[in-house]
Amino acid sequence: MAQFEPLYTADEMRAAEAGHDVEALMQRAGLAVAEQALRRFPDARTIAAVCGGGANGGDGRIAARILGEAGRDVRVIDAKAEGPPGGLDGADLILDALFGTGFSGRPRRDAKAWIEAINAAETPVLAVDLPSGVDASTGEVAGAAVSARLTVAFHGAKVGAFVAPGRFHAGEVIVADIGLEHRETGHSLATPEIVRLVRARGERDNKYTAGSVLVVGGSPGLTGAVCLAAEAAFRADAGYVAVAVPPASMPVVEQRLLEAVKRPLEAVDELAQRADVVAIGPGLGRDPDVRALVSRLLRELDVPVVLDADALFELEPFEREAPTVMTPHEGELARLLGEESTWVAAHRLEALRRAVERFRCVVLLKGADTLVGAPGEPVLVRQVNAPALATAGTGDVLTGIVAAFLTRGLQASHAAIAAATAQVLAAQKAASQRGLVASDVIAGLPQALA
Repeated sequence: MAQFEPLYTADEMRAAEAGHDVEALMQRAGLAVAEQALRRFPDARTIAAVCGGGANGGDGRIAARILGEAGRDVRVIDAKAEGPPGGLDGADLILDALFGTGFSGRPRRDAKAWIEAINAAETPVLAVDLPSGVDASTGEVAGAAVSARLTVAFHGAKVGAFVAPGRFHAGEVIVADIGLEHRETGHSLATPEIVRLVRARGERDNKYTAGSVLVVGGSPGLTGAVCLAAEAAFRADAGYVAVAVPPASMPVVEQRLLEAVKRPLEAVDELAQRADVVAIGPGLGRDPDVRALVSRLLRELDVPVVLDADALFELEPFEREAPTVMTPHEGELARLLGEESTWVAAHRLEALRRAVERFRCVVLLKGADTLVGAPGEPVLVRQVNAPALATAGTGDVLTGIVAAFLTRGLQASHAAIAAATAQVLAAQKAASQRGLVASDVIAGLPQALA
């Protein structure tokens, strides 16, 4: 498996299809849908194909014909001529062929009624190329959208099937080859193979050459954050980790952290001289002195920096030569952009673009998809996810992993998406996905990297 796979926007798909025999492409697409329907839903004897008037509807009609020839009872429903829920009752499988990649905006009333009827049928849905109602180029869902169990994408997966909220409607995505050549795309899907980019320690490494990380944070009451980040950096294969915390927090971190060097915050400059990467923010606090410290470190440090949590609070644009990686969640990014978190959740790619333009650095927007953007680079989208990561402390763990991976000399955006992927793989190694805590993720990192 490749480390990156292309994700297509609607315009990129039109360019890929240009000059090709449209009828031949539709035949291959319809055949691919029918084959997957037979393979994945072998017990579905009655199939309802809800077809729109465009090319996507044409793909659905071809699939329906092939399924009928294979002995299935297929009902082809012309959504423009019929009203819901006609034909859906008793179906074992629904083919969603209402809209394709050309759709954007909000479905009209009749299409909305069909989408709602499909979702209300409580029947497995196979989406043809993309769930109807999802914007192929952004993943945005302005109105109603089909919730599919399986999406059969043609030529390449669409951005909208892997970027939230569209990601939540696509179910499993299978890409079918329809005879087109791949082209350069502005978005790439990072597969689990991306973790292989992270160099393991070599025979000649010592604890410093294996990667030295400094974590700055840990105000009283928030010491767990800095401890999690430091432990994650170690488990992500850093050779040397130090933490700088307020003096009042020193007794706690002395007890909690065994392997890391612990020093008061006043020694941060001394510790930074030995660090290959500095992670700032886990449990740092938000008082004015802290914000001043963050600004000063950004100005003066000449090594890669990871900014998370409290380091992002009221952060202003900065200029640095060395790489910087910001790791906000939706709420943190919303504050930085002057928006509501609900807006960021609904427009994740647009929010990421604005953040990259404003701060001119690598931005990792956390979430089920996790997006990484950087000036002049394709947007990277994490392929895998682990819902169990929705628990306190996993953001601090991610900060430590990003910092450790940056010590390996990776391109900053690749280090960021590799870290987000490794975190998921580590979570999947846990004994149970129910009740998972951040420390369980740290424990799974060595196995995920192996």
